Amino acid sequence: MIIIFSGAIGRFPVGGTVWTEMQYLLGLRALGHDVFFLEECGEGSWVYDYERDSVTTDLKYPTDYLRASMDAFGFGDRWIYRAGDRSLGMPLPDFRDLCSQADLLVWRSEPIRWWRPEYGWPRRRVFIDTDPGFTQFNLANGEPHLALTVERCERLFTIGWRIGEGDHRIPACGRQWHHTVFPVSLPDWPVAENNCATHFTSVMQWRSYADVSYDGVTYGNKDREFPKFLDLPRRTSQPLLLALTGGTPDELTGHGWQLCVGWRATRTAEAYREWVQTSRGELSVAKHGYVASRAGWFGDRSTCYLASGRPVLVQDTGQRDWLPTGKGIVTFRDLDEAVAGLESINAGYRTHRSAARALAEQYFDAALVLPRFLDQAMS
Repeated sequence: MIIIFSGAIGRFPVGGTVWTEMQYLLGLRALGHDVFFLEECGEGSWVYDYERDSVTTDLKYPTDYLRASMDAFGFGDRWIYRAGDRSLGMPLPDFRDLCSQADLLVWRSEPIRWWRPEYGWPRRRVFIDTDPGFTQFNLANGEPHLALTVERCERLFTIGWRIGEGDHRIPACGRQWHHTVFPVSLPDWPVAENNCATHFTSVMQWRSYADVSYDGVTYGNKDREFPKFLDLPRRTSQPLLLALTGGTPDELTGHGWQLCVGWRATRTAEAYREWVQTSRGELSVAKHGYVASRAGWFGDRSTCYLASGRPVLVQDTGQRDWLPTGKGIVTFRDLDEAVAGLESINAGYRTHRSAARALAEQYFDAALVLPRFLDQAMS
């Protein structure tokens, strides 16, 4: 099939974002599909330039990063970056011709901010919700771009495995949500054999966007959840290192957290992979909205740790309802359980490492996840 995959790399120029999109592109290409990348900015391109500490509306900064990222994985000129009537990458006539031939147009998480006639030409359109809870709450609250996305897409997918259940607090908004997971391209994420890694790590943004209220409840970001675990370094001898964006570093270091500048540590896809694979394991505090809504969220960063043979200690969001935990993946609900989780993983580290990779192979392998996704998308 000819597949156009729409996401965001140039607008969020850090390695973790590259991998979020690239796992799909690499996985679909490995299955034999003809894959192209679309970054649709809407009316204009507003991108934070980390080097200059300012916002730029010029297309050069984001597209230089996007071009380098695509070249690194052999996608060459198979991309286009669009902002209003400006675009870079593929010539616009070639892209429009591609739309007329495409079998599938995939929107991942980003709602359609500028509907163009050619987006209606592919045989099928689907939307993948990778921000469960926040997506549905915004949709229920009438967010116009999301409403347009839902209206234009024939299939909706979500990584929130409890969405759609009758007793769940997240509204389905009158649509069927097919369940999926973040895929990981296992050939690009081999087991890292270093058994001497010392630090549990994470890559963390203190606050990603505004809180969302729905049905009298407000759902927030990590800034509402992380303070519950500020004292964790004082309760364990295990070193804990965060690649942090935003937040209050002085407060965190005062509690024993080791910090580095998040965007510098994981600037490129290769730097991000090195960060993960030189870690002892992942410690992940979830967004408050994921915890409060109990959607069953499990993030794409955690799948990279698992594939690398690195155990994951992650806050409970309801993922135990669909994903085996206890070996390779350990969940926690409070500070005491986080301490116990670190002790459990370190006491049986080799066992947890083997279990981590096995879980990646069984649940998140792109070679298994994406055929199922495509079958449902095109049915």
